[in-house]
Amino acid sequence: MVAQVDADAVRALAAAVEEADGVAAFSEQTLLNLAGAPDREVHHLPVLDDGGALLGYAQLDGTSAELAVHPGHRRHGLGARLLDEVLALAPAAQVWAHGPHPGAAPLATGRGLAVVRELWLMRSPPPTAAVAPTIPSDVVVTTFDADRDAEDWLAVNARAFASHPEQGRIGRADLDARLAEPWFDARGFWVARSAVDGALLGSMWTKVSERTGEIYVLGIDPAAQGRGLGGLLTAVAMQRFAELGQHEVDEIELYVEGDNAPAIRTYQKAGFHRRRADVQYART
Repeated sequence: MVAQVDADAVRALAAAVEEADGVAAFSEQTLLNLAGAPDREVHHLPVLDDGGALLGYAQLDGTSAELAVHPGHRRHGLGARLLDEVLALAPAAQVWAHGPHPGAAPLATGRGLAVVRELWLMRSPPPTAAVAPTIPSDVVVTTFDADRDAEDWLAVNARAFASHPEQGRIGRADLDARLAEPWFDARGFWVARSAVDGALLGSMWTKVSERTGEIYVLGIDPAAQGRGLGGLLTAVAMQRFAELGQHEVDEIELYVEGDNAPAIRTYQKAGFHRRRADVQYART
């Protein structure tokens, strides 16, 4: 990790931005990096006033960057200053705009950046009836056990998301940090293995926080594509969300790459609809 920052101040900034904009300022990984990221090269770029108060913050994790300015201190060039600092460190940085924020486009295009990626947020009401999916005889689905499954999961996740700049970089420290989060519940994390040789074929990880259920990570080994495992594991997750019902979950959400047509079709069949798209800017 490169440099340090007041993590509580950044979380307070993030809360103020989300309250003002209605969209989270930073991704989960950015917030997890505040606690330490031994396996990542993370740059913290704060903007402080004369009294040391945090007015804005950017984080560069590898080549992925996010930045935010406190709502009370916008229109003073702080966003431009943070973006320039990011690009000075990493000219090829990919910079996220969540929502996307209306101020992001002019700021990015003014520095020669263009949209290179869309990440869709899709949402659905929880299903009203729990329907148990039919599991093929050559597949065994169990809940995740870290001692048994962690290393296999990391290997399959890396292959499944080889072209994904964030998810494909998940290492053991990143996985352990998520397993230690208050929301983690192994009952909502499944792995599918071959009944023939025990190879891990895919997994479905769900999350429930503040009455929102999330299809958190769905990954299928490329060698197991075409067997309907994505649809099967999505059905397993939807069964659990139905069992949780309106008492614990009001809505279900997920994020999916905007150009991942097969995954989008799977989710649309399960009742999900696009709510918004986050975009990523970079020099092209």
